[in-house]
Amino acid sequence: MDVKERNLLVCGDNMVEMIGIDEENFAVSNSSAADAAFDAVIGRIEDIIMEEEFQQLQRSFMEKHYLEFEDSEENKLSYTAIFNEYVDLLEKHLEQQLIERIPGFNMAVFIDLLMKHKDEVPTDILDMLLTFTDFMSFKEMFLDYRAEKEGRGLDLGLGLVITSLQRGDH
Repeated sequence: MDVKERNLLVCGDNMVEMIGIDEENFAVSNSSAADAAFDAVIGRIEDIIMEEEFQQLQRSFMEKHYLEFEDSEENKLSYTAIFNEYVDLLEKHLEQQLIERIPGFNMAVFIDLLMKHKDEVPTDILDMLLTFTDFMSFKEMFLDYRAEKEGRGLDLGLGLVITSLQRGDH
């Protein structure tokens, strides 16, 4: 009876058998089931936040409260209640959607993974997720929204110069 050498890679609770994998292909094979699951959750989050239902919830919430926020070092006491209401409304909506779409989804486990893999998450998704946990990100979102509503948003057209690639001597 032949005994083959078995290479096992252990990633958390996952064990991946590596038979006949040369060094070149190792990097490709190294991604675990946990990484794939994390990527799938990020994909679902992206889908959910792009849907009209989520967009409308966020827009109407911001419309209701944006005038309360001022660009100053001092934070008003009312910001805390607004922040808690925002988290309760939008994070719970996001979590509920994820539970419906991903069997066995657990937000606490996902948050732990997110902290470990935050460098791999698209910036816009990470920024939106930070509005649930980081008050300053939340406040900045409202300040940006207010500036946009009041016409003080970043106008990219100011520095834009359009030049024809063709000469005027047709």
